[in-house]
Amino acid sequence: MFQVFRNAWMDTQLRKKILYTLFIIILFRLGSNIFVPFLDNSAISTMMSGASLLNYLDVMTGGSLGKGTLLAMSITPYINASIIIQLLAVAIPHLEKLQKEGEEGRKKLNTITKIASLAIAVLQALAFYFTLRNGTTDENGRHIAILKYGDIYDTSSDMFSIVLAAIVIVSCFVAGASMIIWLGDRINEKGIGNGISMILFAGIISGLPSAVEYFITLCRNDLANIGFVLLAIVIFIAMVWFVIMMTNAERRIPIQYAKRVVGRKMYGGQSTHIPIKVAMSGVMPIIFAMSLMSLPQTICFFFGIKGTGDTFWDGFVRLFSQSSPLYAVIYFLLIIAFNYFYVSITYNPIEIANNLKKNNGGIPGIRPGKPTADYIYRSLNKITLVGAIFLGIVAIFPIILALCVPSLSGISIGGTTILIVVGVALETVRTLESQIMMRHHPGFLD
Repeated sequence: MFQVFRNAWMDTQLRKKILYTLFIIILFRLGSNIFVPFLDNSAISTMMSGASLLNYLDVMTGGSLGKGTLLAMSITPYINASIIIQLLAVAIPHLEKLQKEGEEGRKKLNTITKIASLAIAVLQALAFYFTLRNGTTDENGRHIAILKYGDIYDTSSDMFSIVLAAIVIVSCFVAGASMIIWLGDRINEKGIGNGISMILFAGIISGLPSAVEYFITLCRNDLANIGFVLLAIVIFIAMVWFVIMMTNAERRIPIQYAKRVVGRKMYGGQSTHIPIKVAMSGVMPIIFAMSLMSLPQTICFFFGIKGTGDTFWDGFVRLFSQSSPLYAVIYFLLIIAFNYFYVSITYNPIEIANNLKKNNGGIPGIRPGKPTADYIYRSLNKITLVGAIFLGIVAIFPIILALCVPSLSGISIGGTTILIVVGVALETVRTLESQIMMRHHPGFLD
């Protein structure tokens, strides 16, 4: 990996792309520290400390949500819009047709996704505003207001101040989400890698210093925690290795093309393979499952139910919190189910079998047509199960670790974030390798 970055840095054009990408990331981090007016940032931090769902969203936004900054929504509206458009493409023929139209179709789909992400950003900004308006409570149960109107920290101000604050806060959040998409497009055009993925990567990595600080605090408070910290570091390295291994793992189905004579030339007779990735769905099943599992908490939190009381709904919120064993079990099963669902809508064995038959190709020992499609389907099911279990283990392992070792529950870099970081890093390295090979590949006359 380091050799690839060194070779890329030696190339003038690639060096410009790398520097441009770093410049966009710096702009992203600057925007993550521009505070939105009318918000009490310390009160928002207090609210984040008592909600596991908001804590996770805070990690995904690079700490912007917990500070109430311009980019508090980060790329979550765009990710949600992408998921919705992918699902609708299965049910709506027009969107499915756009997917098959090549570059032009993808551009139109991207435009539709951006419009949908803008609408979702407005809804999320409104939901977050009403959540902030409800305020929070401190460790003694006293109410803390988050919205501030001038020097008055309660909702007894005049209606004009309240409406003005609402418009400014929602507008800033929506503008920040739009800015994220714009920055991602700039990386796609002039930088390295996928723009949205790079911004998500930068946001997650920005939480590493706080994780290191958390480890140091644990050791300072009690020297007995040194063993736990060393264990956490070893587990973190092992998880990175495990994710890299499973991300690169694939099942190769052998393909043999028959020989055919066209004029005086003979074509075919080649042997190749169909690669089936173990983790072909990436983090999408985890995002699907997490969105569904976070729905009860989101609804209850919207109505001011924090899960700290003794009522039925407080117990309901605690049941669906990330510290609950039931949450881990349901989360694991949902990831397996969504992994099968996502693979089924993105991988079509019948279409692959028909394409092989048209090109005089086939799997050795398997007849063309339906037997080939059935064989690919069976292989796909086995690989999907392995990939689903892998994603489930990566997702719930930090939850299990926090239940077994409560002192490590404050670590913000979890299994899902490791999967995202490693996936983006590997994809960036592959992009650099392809760029280097394209620029330095010897020609036929050399």
